Amino acid sequence: MSTVHFVHGASSYLPELAAYTRHIEGLGHAVQLHVHAQTVPDAAEAVWWICGRVPNDQARRLQSAVQVHEYASASVAPLAWLKDRVKRWQHPVPDFRVFQSEWVRERMGFHDAVPYALRDMGVPEQFLTAQALHAPAFDLVYLGEMSRLLHFLPTLYNLDQAGITLLLVGDVPAPLQVVLQGLHHIHVTGRVPQAEVPQQLLRARCGLNLMPDVLPLSEQTSTKMLEYLAVGLPVIGNPYAWAQRTALAHPGRVQFVNLGASGLSWQQALLRAPALQTDRRHLQRLTWHAQLQHLPVWRAVFGGKS
Repeated sequence: MSTVHFVHGASSYLPELAAYTRHIEGLGHAVQLHVHAQTVPDAAEAVWWICGRVPNDQARRLQSAVQVHEYASASVAPLAWLKDRVKRWQHPVPDFRVFQSEWVRERMGFHDAVPYALRDMGVPEQFLTAQALHAPAFDLVYLGEMSRLLHFLPTLYNLDQAGITLLLVGDVPAPLQVVLQGLHHIHVTGRVPQAEVPQQLLRARCGLNLMPDVLPLSEQTSTKMLEYLAVGLPVIGNPYAWAQRTALAHPGRVQFVNLGASGLSWQQALLRAPALQTDRRHLQRLTWHAQLQHLPVWRAVFGGKS
């Protein structure tokens, strides 16, 4: 049995770490999570860096281990291009790289012989089997990074003025709480355990996907949109590159409304929305299991032991 040491240095929620842990333990190996590389033991056999910055001194200390660098996203503004170039120039050369998408791989700009794999985001298996226990009480539900909604205050005002009810699933930061005090059709659950998320989503008729149409966000996977689709909800959101490609893969399940649109436009989109999809066996490709099971990185990490 081998142990994979993940160094993530993150304060934010990373669902991929839970998915990796389940998969690796299912292969008969173990996982340890580290916020700081200094806690990884010298004798580690495999170190998986969620980049971030990879300190050269720690990479040298752990040079006997198989080292994987994962790039789940590209850098954001300001100076996003420069940040990505600094990572490319300063990071030590690993044994394997994992990128969330081909776009992220191209953006990072590595041009060497290091093998790599593309690993998209996924959803837990239970999202595909969850069924609504009651009729929906809300028109829309939003799951994910709540602070991002501060970029969409005009949309929130339009929804509220149109009488469209919105359920926010997750913790709301203080600046957004102030805004929500004046909006009477928006309700907040607070933080909920991952296992309860499907039932929270199914309290609404449609999932709301809002994303700034700026790089790199417009080219990166919206996990919440995958989760909406996985529980059977139709999706309404603003148009941008990744969402438009995903809509083509889910015909009839995604509608787009421009951010400057009136509340009436959102009401019309709700009227056009298809019914809840109860049989979702065809969406197995969205699961973490489907994303992880055939990755070539496992042979690099475990050799013949996987």
